[in-house]
Amino acid sequence: MVESRKTKVESPKQLCILGSTGSIGTQTLDVVRAYPDRYGVYALCAHRSIDKLVEQALEFHPEVVCIADESLYEELKEKLSILHSQFSIPKIWAGPDAIAQVVTMPSIDVVVAAMVGYAGLRPTIEAIKAGKTIALANKETLVVAGEIICDLAVKHHAPILPVDSEHSAIFQSLVGEDRSEIEKILLTASGGPFRTYSLDRMRTVTAADALRHPNWDMGAKITIDSASMMNKGFEVIEAKWLFGVPVEKIEVLVHPQSIVHSAVQFTDGAIKAQLGAPDMRLPIQYALSFPERLASDFPRADLFALGALTFEKPDPERFPNLGLAYEATRRGGNMPCVLNAANEVANLAFREGRCAFLQMSDIISTTMVQTPFIARPTYEDYVATDAEARRIAEQQLTPPSPLSKGEK
Repeated sequence: MVESRKTKVESPKQLCILGSTGSIGTQTLDVVRAYPDRYGVYALCAHRSIDKLVEQALEFHPEVVCIADESLYEELKEKLSILHSQFSIPKIWAGPDAIAQVVTMPSIDVVVAAMVGYAGLRPTIEAIKAGKTIALANKETLVVAGEIICDLAVKHHAPILPVDSEHSAIFQSLVGEDRSEIEKILLTASGGPFRTYSLDRMRTVTAADALRHPNWDMGAKITIDSASMMNKGFEVIEAKWLFGVPVEKIEVLVHPQSIVHSAVQFTDGAIKAQLGAPDMRLPIQYALSFPERLASDFPRADLFALGALTFEKPDPERFPNLGLAYEATRRGGNMPCVLNAANEVANLAFREGRCAFLQMSDIISTTMVQTPFIARPTYEDYVATDAEARRIAEQQLTPPSPLSKGEK
């Protein structure tokens, strides 16, 4: 599934960054700053963060700036127009159709797919059809429509290089290895902020509690998914498609130090792992530079200071989302799409104080039962499934409560 492509050295690779103002997007730009001779920014796309988008445009001088929320087009145009004395005004586009179009532009070499959630699916599909290299950080793309994505990638010779730290670690462990000799993929998880909480204590946690991740700096949605271990469930599904491994061969290990980012066990019993400090810039840079490794000043993991690395089995009673992800994967068809849609609704509702932390799993489970199953879905089926699952999930929620509202 993951292909290699020789690094161009004659001219900088031109990047289109989907989700440029988010955590992955901003850290991708850190890599660009470090290697301006290797990477250029052709297009920047964001959802709503206009001020940060304008700031990025001023620094990186892209050819295209795109905002997903069409209602903000005029404001973006006005703010960028005042910069004309410093550099030429880029093309300014707005809306989902524009984002799906910009990724196909001939000058773009790599699309960094860092949009959060289902919204990243369509532009990633269009980028693959255009034969672009995909640096994939949007895990929902493979969760929702893995079979379609993999088929299109093969058909259009579009390499997909993983940006998630776990999948990058697996990818790095497999370089030079025969995929047929994989016995097991060992997918590590930090355990999140509630790793040591009792079930009773977890009943009363708030969104503000869940957003205090012990190791990683991520956006709100992904941080909540990490706390509920749905993020790890998504990564199980993603690993199945990226590396062509049945879900039965993917095992999750809770590793609170977040130093072993994941590992591969081979048929002879050997285990290869990738270790490093918890810094997303490392897997981002590796995806952009593969098959080369570039020097960096990123933090180093100090194994002497750590002293010990520990591993635990995940608790299915306290973190049922992981089991739901395995169930959706085994059922296949449109069920992972249902899982994702219900989770997006429940995740947002928890952040808004409309459901409790543990209630998110109940909403997802009920939605998986009530949404019609489609064994061999088309893209149109995924679109319809997403809408229906969201409707069913929303029906289970209570109106917003100002008294219980958590941090967004």
